[in-house]
Amino acid sequence: MNSVAKHCIFNGHAIAAIYKFEMARALRTLLQSVVTPVITTSLYFVVFGAAIGPRMSQVGGVQYGAFIVPGLMMLSLLTQSIMNASFGIYFPKFTGTIYEILSAPVSSVEIVIGYVGAAATKSIVLGLVILATAALFVPIQILHPFWMIAFLVLTAAAFSLFGFIIGLWADGFEKLQFIPMLIITPLTFLGGAFYSIDILPPPWRAVSLFNPIVYLISGFRWSFHETSDVSVEISLAMTLVFFFLCLGVVAWIFKTGYRLKN
Repeated sequence: MNSVAKHCIFNGHAIAAIYKFEMARALRTLLQSVVTPVITTSLYFVVFGAAIGPRMSQVGGVQYGAFIVPGLMMLSLLTQSIMNASFGIYFPKFTGTIYEILSAPVSSVEIVIGYVGAAATKSIVLGLVILATAALFVPIQILHPFWMIAFLVLTAAAFSLFGFIIGLWADGFEKLQFIPMLIITPLTFLGGAFYSIDILPPPWRAVSLFNPIVYLISGFRWSFHETSDVSVEISLAMTLVFFFLCLGVVAWIFKTGYRLKN
């Protein structure tokens, strides 16, 4: 087998080892990982259902309780994807074991697949748990299940890559929380997670279109109810652009060794 062919074959054992290690870490806190989103989702339905539901019985022809389900899933998906991936790669940096990984016969692509794959898997499972919990409160109909899964997987992968970048960039645990809590969560709340931006005055609706989270939530909601604030094609394009942008940044980090080899 020539050298070119060797470089085209992934080291499956290395990917599996990293993936299993990260998943095992999640399984050790399985109760917290499952119970917390169930309680949080239930509280959202109780609070929003009691406070806003009577005033907004339907949004775009969809019952308000069912309307907010995609937003709830996206809120948890974005934050958990970032936090899982960022902590997963930051902890080896913190303990110094990252140098053992970098010196092992494992390529940068295999490292990324292992860590990002595990983070995305955990986020997707969490999203499905939230969906199952929401189904206890409101009837849920998914008109385009293929596109729902596609948006779910693509968004989880894109934001897990983003979290991977944050984990490599961060030089302290507090920085791991900064972007998810102070940037992503507010943008999600302002991105139509619990309302349609069509109800906003024209100036504020125009401002909302500069929020990238709007496109993610809109496309995901379309897969459920065929109702969206922006075109589903634009939503898919924006999600793909963000995914490949993060992929490019990760490739640059491994090429230059930024915050990784020093």
